[in-house]
Amino acid sequence: MKLLVSACLLGIACKYSGGDNLCPELLEQLRRAGHTLIPVCPEIYGGLSTPRPPAERRQDRVVTEAGADVTAQYRKGAEAALRLYRLCGCEAALLKAKSPSCGSGSIYDGTFSHTKIAGDGVTAELLKSNGIPVYTEEDCAPLLG
Repeated sequence: MKLLVSACLLGIACKYSGGDNLCPELLEQLRRAGHTLIPVCPEIYGGLSTPRPPAERRQDRVVTEAGADVTAQYRKGAEAALRLYRLCGCEAALLKAKSPSCGSGSIYDGTFSHTKIAGDGVTAELLKSNGIPVYTEEDCAPLLG
């Protein structure tokens, strides 16, 4: 199966801090399952740099801790991720949990207090609204068996 995967989970240094979120065990399980992995970083595709100020979602907006509104960049990146998904013929997406872009089911609340709320990141929300199955590294067991 072709999977759209958050590039940071694959070890690409595109995380806001300049690092990655490599999950070696998950990567090996995906390889053993025979998946083709298509890396994506909506924040980069939206025009944001690495590193960049941390951002969180507040309702329909995405803002940095300093209050800068980066919603347009997050939306642009989400649209690019959707195009890539379709272009590559992906069947599901595996995105970074809790991210204001990629989080699925749970994200940070926009107060920068590490408080989580129910919700989706901008990209996860767009993919789901287009009928695309979205998983995170925390709930991807159905992709591994």
